[in-house]
Amino acid sequence: MTKTIKKIGVLTSGGDSPGMNAAIRAVVRTCAYHNVDCVGIYRGYQGMIEGDFKEMGPRSVNNIVNKGGTILKSARSLEFKTKEGREKAYNNLVKAGIDSLVIIGGDGSFTGAEIFNTEYGFPVMGIPGTIDNDIFGTSHTLGYDTALNTVVEVIDKIRDTASSHNRLFLVEVMGRDAGHIALNAGIGAGAEEILIPEEDLGLERLLDSLKKSKASGKSSSIVVIAEGDKIGKSVFELKDYIEENLPEYDVRVSVLGHMQRGGSPSCYDRVLASRLGVKAVESILEGKTNYMVGMLNDKVALTPLELAIKGKSEIDRELLRVSEIMST
Repeated sequence: MTKTIKKIGVLTSGGDSPGMNAAIRAVVRTCAYHNVDCVGIYRGYQGMIEGDFKEMGPRSVNNIVNKGGTILKSARSLEFKTKEGREKAYNNLVKAGIDSLVIIGGDGSFTGAEIFNTEYGFPVMGIPGTIDNDIFGTSHTLGYDTALNTVVEVIDKIRDTASSHNRLFLVEVMGRDAGHIALNAGIGAGAEEILIPEEDLGLERLLDSLKKSKASGKSSSIVVIAEGDKIGKSVFELKDYIEENLPEYDVRVSVLGHMQRGGSPSCYDRVLASRLGVKAVESILEGKTNYMVGMLNDKVALTPLELAIKGKSEIDRELLRVSEIMST
């Protein structure tokens, strides 16, 4: 017999991403729609351990759909990785009458949720929130679309300077383990080369490409580099290598950093967050647990948390080919 759910807790964990607030809003209001209580858990799993809870109703999430970051805050919790820490968290949830959880975060957050579910049989549902778009089981994670738009806008501005001074700009974007941001933003911004962890371009091939660009009449170039790219130890070492081998290039580096994680979420991310938030709550109420809600073929779908954690998000090979053609 399916357990009756009376009170759902919602938390954000790991890195923040635009769209998290819209997802919190969706969870809270879907709970209200189905006459289920909702509790906000502050500072992720650490807040669970410390009992940092607050009852949330429809009006408590007014005017947050357009805000970046997360009103529930986020924190990494080493204590939750211990059995003792998870036991404290469980006892606090039971004491507060919380009988299920919606976790908005990335694979680290989902790993914690899966372990918690295994140990205590506690119903959990994940919503993918990370700008890197590196989670299996969804075409888009919360914040990815916003990050892409931010990166393209910044590269457009950098190109103005590059063109004015006949410079080569190396633009580093986020993506420690995945090149989705670099590949898509690079194509969208018209980059001459795109370096991603999934493809080892090689230093010599990069130099050949830059030589051809110069010979074809290009007076300035933009190279977009994912931070996890394996071509050099750092973007600054790559700059030195290019200048040593191609002295005709005046090379500049721009590391976009955390600006990619901030800002008001795009319309796409707001709608995505709303769809995933509704599905997360309604799936819990249907008795489902240990899943992640995501987008597959533009439909909201459930993927077992274990698959979401262990599966690999693949780079789009067709986009790689498009980028090669566009750099001609």
